[in-house]
Amino acid sequence: MNETEIKARVLEIIKSIAPELEEAELRADRPLRDQIDLDSMDWLNVLVALHEKLKVDIPEADYGKLVTLDDLVAYLRERLAPHTA
Repeated sequence: MNETEIKARVLEIIKSIAPELEEAELRADRPLRDQIDLDSMDWLNVLVALHEKLKVDIPEADYGKLVTLDDLVAYLRERLAPHTA
């Protein structure tokens, strides 16, 4: 799965939880929760959905590293790399 595909999947999952998301206004380098107004439960639901849909383990210790869309895409790209061979 390449970076574009990962980003599309992440956005698809976020939209399922926050359908009001305006993708064109989203800044990939800014905190997602602030831009989309996600509370902590919504954010947890995003991370759980990423785990379920992409089959990527996201330990709770890593949650703090996943702030922006860029962070999520880079994290997932790294975790998915062994599975894309």
